[in-house]
Amino acid sequence: MSKNCSELMPNDATHPATGSSSQVADACKPDDIIEATVEVAVEAIIGLGSNMGDKIGNLDLAIVQLATDPEIKVVARSRKYRSAPWGVTDQDWFVNACVVVKTTLSPHALLDRCQRIETTMGRVRRQRWGARVIDVDILTYGRAAVQTPDLVIPHPLIAQRGFVLLPLRDVAVDLVVAGRTLDDMIAALDTRDVTPIN
Repeated sequence: MSKNCSELMPNDATHPATGSSSQVADACKPDDIIEATVEVAVEAIIGLGSNMGDKIGNLDLAIVQLATDPEIKVVARSRKYRSAPWGVTDQDWFVNACVVVKTTLSPHALLDRCQRIETTMGRVRRQRWGARVIDVDILTYGRAAVQTPDLVIPHPLIAQRGFVLLPLRDVAVDLVVAGRTLDDMIAALDTRDVTPIN
């Protein structure tokens, strides 16, 4: 049986509920996290975005698909935000949100479910940071750190994206990533183009 790496709780990803953290065990590598059998539900945070078609409806549908998965339970959701495009600016505005889920899936199995939702909803990957029907990204997975070619957790661009940070603060106000609070990261950005949708 694979090593249980539920103890992987680096200082740069403090759990929003407990505020506690611990050093990553040297003997516990990223592959152990991926392959470990998850026996207790882990709290993960997922970011969503859309700038094609019915943007709000696309987010709602993706959340429904997450919620109907027997191994995923949606326990909290942020407000929806309108945001300017990021990375590639010559495209339509986005709607973004975050949801907190509890899941017994491993990080890579959860990634597979998220990508399956994207594919089912018609996402075609033509351009990095380009227009998309839906984007479903894992932002955090408990207090675990994952570093593999196809998955990095916590998401490496959290601190650069106001459209992630503002909805993330709605559902995990005390979250600390890489030693920084959400408020600290938000204060370092111009977030005037990220506004809640009433």
